[in-house]
Amino acid sequence: MENKAGTATATLAAGCFWCVEAIYQQLDGVETVASGYSGGTVKDPTYEEVCTGNTGHAEVIQITYDTSKTSFTEILEVFFKTHDPTTLNRQGADVGTQYRSAIFYHNPEQKAIAEKIIKDLEAAGAYDSKIVTKLEPFEVFYKAEDYHQDYFNQNADKNPYCQMVVRPKVEKFQKVFKDKLKH
Repeated sequence: MENKAGTATATLAAGCFWCVEAIYQQLDGVETVASGYSGGTVKDPTYEEVCTGNTGHAEVIQITYDTSKTSFTEILEVFFKTHDPTTLNRQGADVGTQYRSAIFYHNPEQKAIAEKIIKDLEAAGAYDSKIVTKLEPFEVFYKAEDYHQDYFNQNADKNPYCQMVVRPKVEKFQKVFKDKLKH
């Protein structure tokens, strides 16, 4: 999906959106990150509804990025290195379809890039298990409740989940992608 000139949108599911949001907020070229829900059948779902696993929605982040500073390929490079794309409907202790690994492609080009990256990772034996990341056509994004936005930055020292789960993922991202961080 193209936005204003030189920007594009990506919608990704990689487990708890607090973790994914905190990572992409630091990636150079990313202009905005919003946590929300996508891929399900319930209109305007609440967090509580999505947590039941009965809505079909995944916790996602939707980012707008500057295509002159980063590409969809680089966005997916971060995606595949910062979560486990081989576990079906789970990331760590977070279990359910709402935590699935998915790329909600906005156009045929995004789909083709995602397919190629998955094929290349599989061919290289990058993981011990098969990649289960789903490629789903983007349909709609429902922004999560305000208290989920910028969650890690607002709650890093208050919430044990942030300290035990989000912070280690962010620190790993910062080490692996140190040359791609915002200044």
